[in-house]
Amino acid sequence: METVVSGIRPTGELHLGNYFGAVANFVQMQNENQCYFFIADYHSLTTHPTPADLHGNVRKVLVNYLAAGLDPDKSVLYIQSDVPEVTELYLLLNMNAYMGELSRCTSFKEKARKQPDNINAGLMTYPTLMAADIILHRAQKVPVGKDQEQHLEMTRTFANRFNRMYNVNFFPEPQAYNFGQALVKIPGLDGSGKMGKSEGEGNAIFFGDSTEMIRKKVMKAVSDGGPTEPFQAKPEAIQNLFGLMKVVSDSETLNFFDEEYNQCRIRYGDMKKQLALDIDRFVAPFREKMIELNSNNDYLRKVVNSGAEKARESAAATIREVRSIIGFRAF
Repeated sequence: METVVSGIRPTGELHLGNYFGAVANFVQMQNENQCYFFIADYHSLTTHPTPADLHGNVRKVLVNYLAAGLDPDKSVLYIQSDVPEVTELYLLLNMNAYMGELSRCTSFKEKARKQPDNINAGLMTYPTLMAADIILHRAQKVPVGKDQEQHLEMTRTFANRFNRMYNVNFFPEPQAYNFGQALVKIPGLDGSGKMGKSEGEGNAIFFGDSTEMIRKKVMKAVSDGGPTEPFQAKPEAIQNLFGLMKVVSDSETLNFFDEEYNQCRIRYGDMKKQLALDIDRFVAPFREKMIELNSNNDYLRKVVNSGAEKARESAAATIREVRSIIGFRAF
């Protein structure tokens, strides 16, 4: 069994895109590995140093991911700021991280362009904080997206540098967790690209959306005038509608509308009505679980307290070893 660490940013709600993109795989992953999932509230301050409701955002993400299937009895689910060992390791790693390598980081340069009035030290040292999160539990695997590959490479650099500097073989070299073909790209409702909040609220179906909200969003989804000849190639916007139907509808429904399209009989209004029904049927259990969780403060408190305790047990053991390796001693 391998140790796996993954962070969850406390921004936005869970939607079909990120559920199928990673979260469904997290649920399976926790059955096969020792998983540490943390809500990265420290990380969020690099771009939003004065959040309007940090606690509310953390709570929302916690509820979303519990409803999606993360099980605190199978994995360690905790809030980053509840584990002070994170910041100690972050500080120690920064002592051996160099300005040049941090300033060359692609994500730092991109964020600096986007927020020129907020190029803070935390933004530059984001890779060392991420490294601290991962190697604090001496993780072997990290599920990362394409945009995080460079950060994982830097994590390996910091882990190896520590081992070389102190002539030890303490930190493993974490590798990317490969989901293989399990990741599913969910198209958005705007006719192009993938589903996500950054493309606009109307582009994504959130797990907290009501039945009526789902219907309105799907009925507004981009379509066209329909095919003009049999078996005509589907434009991207129409491929997106069929792509959504593929993940939430049964094969009989999908085949029916595919045949309607191929025979130039497609009525997008009917297709969207069916798609909205099928999406709502898929989302409903998650939505109901979120409502139940939101009304149970005692359970949420128990989850985060238990998660912090388990995470700190692992983290404290690492910090004791690191302090000893570096040379900190009590008088």
